[in-house]
Amino acid sequence: MSLHVVVVGGGIAGLAAAYALRRDCPPGTRLSILDGARGLGGKLRTSAVGGVLVDEGAEMFLAGVPEAVDLVRALGLGADLTFPTTTQASVAVDGVLRRLPAGTLLGVPADIAALAESQVLSPAGLARVIEATTGPGDAVLADVTVGDLVRRRLGPEVVERLVDPLLGGVYAGRADTLSLRATMPALAAALRTPRSLVAAAGEARPTPAAGPGQPVFASVRQGLGALVDGLVARIDADIRLSLPVREVRRTGTGFRLTAGPVPAPTYVDADAVVVAAPAPAAGRLLREVTPGAAALLSGIEYASVAIVTLVYPAAALPPGSGLLVATTEHRAVKAVTFSSQKWADLDGDHTVLRASIGRHGEEALLQRDDHELSAIAVRDIAALTGLRGLPIASRVSRWGGALPQYAVGHVDRVQRIETEVASVPGLAVAGAAYSGVGVPACIRSGYTAAAHVVAGLRESRHG
Repeated sequence: MSLHVVVVGGGIAGLAAAYALRRDCPPGTRLSILDGARGLGGKLRTSAVGGVLVDEGAEMFLAGVPEAVDLVRALGLGADLTFPTTTQASVAVDGVLRRLPAGTLLGVPADIAALAESQVLSPAGLARVIEATTGPGDAVLADVTVGDLVRRRLGPEVVERLVDPLLGGVYAGRADTLSLRATMPALAAALRTPRSLVAAAGEARPTPAAGPGQPVFASVRQGLGALVDGLVARIDADIRLSLPVREVRRTGTGFRLTAGPVPAPTYVDADAVVVAAPAPAAGRLLREVTPGAAALLSGIEYASVAIVTLVYPAAALPPGSGLLVATTEHRAVKAVTFSSQKWADLDGDHTVLRASIGRHGEEALLQRDDHELSAIAVRDIAALTGLRGLPIASRVSRWGGALPQYAVGHVDRVQRIETEVASVPGLAVAGAAYSGVGVPACIRSGYTAAAHVVAGLRESRHG
């Protein structure tokens, strides 16, 4: 009798888990992917707006870590790897675009000369940072919020003009609620011995794996939706969409999943299960199987965002790949990507921009309809860049509950979740909720979950 492994969730983590399972499971293993959505890929989705193919969610990944680049090549898409023409961005401060300084770690400055040259900080704000480099600060042994640490050591301007905008772009969160240990683990490690925050940031900044001058980010020429298509073509799984899983229970031989509407449920039996759903959903699914992990998962909060893609007739933009917005600007738009300047493969006859709206706690803003969100984006972009006129096409992509918030204590929470889940043979979890929100981190999470399941299946067969 063949084994049956079920992956719950068809985002990039779930697809990566399925890919590894198909590769490593015993021959003849049946593989199923169940997802309540109408399509696979989660936040990796590419579609046309104004006749131009543009990613709706994530648009690139770190090139210096191996998982995403290696997967693209393994899927036969290596020739389609593409790199930004520029990654130099600006930050809007006091109504003026100022070039983001080189040598920061998610906004924490590590190069005083570059910080001064950027003029992002006021003279008083820069003096505060320089003063903080004159002696070592206290060791940081407990987890703290990034905002609390940076504000105490370097002053509020560094938080408002650098750290908050950058963390807002990565996590759609705020420095005052995000964990130092979870979002900047290398910096947290460096600060375990007394030293200035600037020196610690310099020590913690990653060295590009490919060497100096090599691209930091990469993408796929057709958009990251091509990565999803490539995975689906290789997985050879029974894919069942629009079928949300409501519960996972243990049976004498494995698991039974309950899916679909309550009046007409669908039951799926499995020897092993990978739950690659967002943390709150995973918590609901696992209440009976592992109540301890379920309670911890349910405590992870998420932020919702909207990406407004706008296509204009060809027009001049400020230089660079885009801009971030200081929190003191009080704008709905928190970041703008100048897509047609960032990616050489986009249609050169148009100017394409992506505006990001929404942070943790701003769900009310996202309740506005698509027309109103587009109008807000057009208004803010005009004020920030000087781009006038109306777009010829627009698209609003809503990502409800898209980005987990790594609150203080998140690392310990994840360790406890993993311990609880590991105590259940044949069960694993994967996704952005655990150890990284980027595409490579999610792929790695899927691979790790698959390896755990495969090891358990082999042990049970030979036990």
